[in-house]
Amino acid sequence: MNPQTKAVYDIEDLRRWNETTAGLEPPVRLGVFGDPVAHSRSPQMMGAALVALGISARYVRLHVGPADFPEALRMLPSLGFIGVNITIPHKQAALGLVDSADDHARAMGAVNTVLVDGGALRGSSTDGPGLVRAIREEFRLDLRDLRVLVLGAGGGAGRSISVQCAMEHCARLVLVNRSRDKAEALASDLAPYFRSERLEGPVDRLRVVPWDFAALHRELADIDLIIHTTPLGMNRGDPSPLPESALSPFHVVYDTVYAVEQTPLLAAAAAVGARGANGLSMLLHQGALSFERWFGRSAPLDAMRAGLRSTSSERPPGV
Repeated sequence: MNPQTKAVYDIEDLRRWNETTAGLEPPVRLGVFGDPVAHSRSPQMMGAALVALGISARYVRLHVGPADFPEALRMLPSLGFIGVNITIPHKQAALGLVDSADDHARAMGAVNTVLVDGGALRGSSTDGPGLVRAIREEFRLDLRDLRVLVLGAGGGAGRSISVQCAMEHCARLVLVNRSRDKAEALASDLAPYFRSERLEGPVDRLRVVPWDFAALHRELADIDLIIHTTPLGMNRGDPSPLPESALSPFHVVYDTVYAVEQTPLLAAAAAVGARGANGLSMLLHQGALSFERWFGRSAPLDAMRAGLRSTSSERPPGV
């Protein structure tokens, strides 16, 4: 690593950016905002893409708290940034701070990608489309064909994933969250996507159920794909969000946690013969879509995948 490069930059670094990054080659032109952000794998992924395409730019971690985030975001044009990714807890706030946001970001209620366009900040969201590509890559399946249950659908990644499933007109969507009020509010937002001439089956196409074993056990008989979106499973000793007895061989399980190769949920899925995958592929594809927005060209997926696999850093779901 270049001795002038910091593992994580903060708001004070941004306020003294020319001094902080003086002599750094290639220059910093991209980054990821988060709080925390020290464990983000995005620099390895994006750095590999930049090298593969011969782009003279560097991607760094930017640790900025909520109070300083508006100031930090508005600094980007004057500091020579091409763009940034946004992760927890700033995605929702970013939507109200950018100069414009595309339809997808507005539907998601969040921005995870910002393009610096002259003096303007253009926001978009690649979380949902990244999930679509990940499910297709991992399982050779399309969301529109599936009955989906989202664990942790109250906000953040869970909301984005749920919105994307609705936009894809999935066959059925079941929302599960510790706070039922949040899931009910999300279901109200998504209801228009499920009003169609499509024939109704024996169960409702959009449902909210409590996060308890009895309720989930009843629903899982009518579910193809289970998507887990909470941080549960990141830490050693975490239990599985679903017991092995709730899963069946016909289930497909996608765990957005990727801190470990096999989370407790994926171990439970494997034990009953169900297919499963962790969230590394979603990170890859949402990152590739961000890259394409910044540079207007296809992202080098093989290089980005190799960059992700080069580190065993641990972090929560998201960019």
